[in-house]
Amino acid sequence: MSVIVDADDYFRVAHAAMLEARKQIILIGWDFDARIRLIPEGEAQAAAAPSSIGDFIYWLVQNRPELEVFLLRWDLGAIKSLFRGKTVFTVAKWMAHPRITVKLDGHHPTGASHHQKIIVIDDCFAFCGGIDMTGDRWDTRDHRDDEPGRVRPNGSLYEPWHDATTALQGPAAAALGKLARDRWKRAGGTPLSAVRTRHDCWPDLLPVQFSNVDVTIARTVPKMPGQRAVLEIEHLYLAQIARAKRFIYAESQYFASRRIAEALARRLEEADGPEIVIVNPHRAQGWLEPLAMDTARARLIAALHQRDKHDRLRLYHPVTRGRAPIYVHAKILIVDDQILRVGSSNMNNRSMRLDTECDVAIDCTTGNNQACAERIAAIRDDLLAEHLGVTPKVVTTSIVRTASIIATVERLRFTGRKNARDRRRTLVPYEIPDLSGVEKWLADNEVLDPEQPDDMFEALSKPDLFRHFHRPGSGV
Repeated sequence: MSVIVDADDYFRVAHAAMLEARKQIILIGWDFDARIRLIPEGEAQAAAAPSSIGDFIYWLVQNRPELEVFLLRWDLGAIKSLFRGKTVFTVAKWMAHPRITVKLDGHHPTGASHHQKIIVIDDCFAFCGGIDMTGDRWDTRDHRDDEPGRVRPNGSLYEPWHDATTALQGPAAAALGKLARDRWKRAGGTPLSAVRTRHDCWPDLLPVQFSNVDVTIARTVPKMPGQRAVLEIEHLYLAQIARAKRFIYAESQYFASRRIAEALARRLEEADGPEIVIVNPHRAQGWLEPLAMDTARARLIAALHQRDKHDRLRLYHPVTRGRAPIYVHAKILIVDDQILRVGSSNMNNRSMRLDTECDVAIDCTTGNNQACAERIAAIRDDLLAEHLGVTPKVVTTSIVRTASIIATVERLRFTGRKNARDRRRTLVPYEIPDLSGVEKWLADNEVLDPEQPDDMFEALSKPDLFRHFHRPGSGV
């Protein structure tokens, strides 16, 4: 297993991995854009395979007589994306091919979405994480202000983007294949058979970070008629937060889950609890999501600060050298040097109980995983180094010296006191904004970020920010 950070590396590795496919590729996503390039044109010519995902998938089945490709994506999101450029023609071309099957996933409650991001190749190799194969995702780890590759197919530019996924080979990949086929069937697809062939399909260009480790797969499946709710993601978050001794480091597109905030509040009230560092985008995208997610974040962080008597909570936003916001789409949780978790779930209510999600995790205290602590710490330090514009060694040395992630970030983050030409990427502390009455009401009532399907169309009767929170011994 390895963690892949940012889509420049992910798209390149995905292209190489799919070149090794023999029998079956299952692509599951929230969004999909057939126009995006997985690799530059020069590399595509060297590989003798197309660079755009739409042409590449068709080329694969044309050149692999036994290969079948199944693509499943969220139905409501597909309505708009089908009319991007030549996407509708590419999809029509796929559907005319007997070994490419495209399906829209509408098996979810009203207002919910299919949010998993999984690719499974021959049941021996898989990707699982937060990166969709769609537009506005590609970026390098440098997140340069003048990045020429960060451009849409129509020529317009988009903002810097930070994301993450995982690559897995072995039984965990086969388990993700089973999960993908189950999702395909629930979405109304014809049942798919497991792939029996086995071969080493790990791409040569991808370094191996973990070997012979046990992997946890956690899901969110909303309750529906004939379908029980699966709350593994929520339960795992709460258990992992409770386990922390020194550090909780998280990256998430949102911070709006009351249940996660309640779990963090308990840890902040402990005299010897862990430090908590969360990396979020400066603001949510679009016009509707900021109303729901940014206001909920403001209210939750304000409430957590009231409980943070020991000053152990920080929330930061990453910015480029030129101080442009870097959008955080990664969904990562690292607890001490013992737990690594990457997936599709955000720290919001929808990901806990409403949308379909899938995360993978490694726990150093289980199975054969005792030797993975050093690698987990290295991944955490590498992520911090990316955000702070320094080397991982600098971060590791500082954490060892200070025994603190917060002190390390505060020591290393660039504050602008040096010459402007010496600027580097950095982390900017979150500032709680002033909220209007309407925004406060939206946040308290979770109108736009419900915890479960039944909450979609009714305001909650008890608008208490931490209504699930029970302080031990308080009777509350």
